[in-house]
Amino acid sequence: MSGAANGRGSKADFPGLLNSDGSAWHYLDTAATAQKPRVVIEAMARALGPDYATVHRGVYTRSAEMTLGYEAARRRIARFIGGEEHEVVFVRGATEAINLVAASWGRANLRPGDRIVLSLLEHHSNIVPWQMIAERTGAVIDVCPLTADHRIDLDALEGLLTPRIRMVALAHVSNVLGSVLDARRAATLAHSVGAKLMLDGCQAAPRMALDMAALGCDFYAFSGHKLYGPTGVGVLWGRAELLEAMPPWQGGGAMIEQVSFARTTYAPAPQRFEAGTPMIAEAIALAVAADYVDAIGREHLLAHETALAATLRAALGGFNSVRLFGPQDSAGIVSFGIEGVHPHDLGTILDEENVAIRAGHHCAQPLMEALGVPATARASFGLYSDESDIAALLRGIERTQRIFG
Repeated sequence: MSGAANGRGSKADFPGLLNSDGSAWHYLDTAATAQKPRVVIEAMARALGPDYATVHRGVYTRSAEMTLGYEAARRRIARFIGGEEHEVVFVRGATEAINLVAASWGRANLRPGDRIVLSLLEHHSNIVPWQMIAERTGAVIDVCPLTADHRIDLDALEGLLTPRIRMVALAHVSNVLGSVLDARRAATLAHSVGAKLMLDGCQAAPRMALDMAALGCDFYAFSGHKLYGPTGVGVLWGRAELLEAMPPWQGGGAMIEQVSFARTTYAPAPQRFEAGTPMIAEAIALAVAADYVDAIGREHLLAHETALAATLRAALGGFNSVRLFGPQDSAGIVSFGIEGVHPHDLGTILDEENVAIRAGHHCAQPLMEALGVPATARASFGLYSDESDIAALLRGIERTQRIFG
């Protein structure tokens, strides 16, 4: 891959890809969480060590410098997604971002009988928050089906739309199937009836160039730990006018202008949604992860990971006992099942072969029910993945088949 040529993207840059004895660990669970390059680990250590101080409060030099670093991280992430600085809210992850929108925007805008559209392939984090606010407001959830090749069926979405639809919330890339949404068309459809579009970008942000204006969505959420950054930090992007109209969803320090027992006034967005001491070191390290990814080029990452997924799908297609899920051009994610072998058993045997995959429902139980399976095995690629990981996986599958006869 081109990244290796400029010193980035190689396995050697990721200490987590080695076992304690120095042997290779074939990590195929990047869709769950990505390994971290040394520059991110070092940035986190600096931020927690010699650079550490709180932000936005201290008048001493180090606090002022840390505040500059934290807000510089916000500007960097805004550039990374093609948004504006004042539209970027730091949160703990995509789950919190979606909960924030559901609780704040939903509380202010949803009424009894209003409708929310989700798709059949959504992660639980893009289902449960909407169920919770629907129960509180009297809104109703509609479910968009999938096409035969496991993409969100936008023709069906068009048929669901009525003036009562207020929110459409969809995955930009499926965490199970790797199918990519035509986000621009989804935005056009949602806006045609006055609805808002929220995109779960967890699987898209690490491998796809993003431009919020070009996508046309109203909210976008992703998690730092899937973008080769730390856990505990994520991003909510929202259109400025929407964020400004939304009430705060948590109260505390940093999100206020003035507090008295009679009345409290709130800071403008995005600070209004960042109550308490923020994830300072995590945000700074996330900006370094964005630099790392962009130095390689997300167009190269998408091509690299899509090619690996296609190679694996072709190889798995040679096993009569293997059932593949998702489209042929899945974006770096391959879900499959082996006849007579539970995914958990496969995952356990592969672990003995130093191969790490995901096995289970992947926080997408409604999708599993639609596919007619209790769980799938999932191999997911990252910028450090290569053909050696596929070869190790295939050897492990062959061993599993011998064990199960």
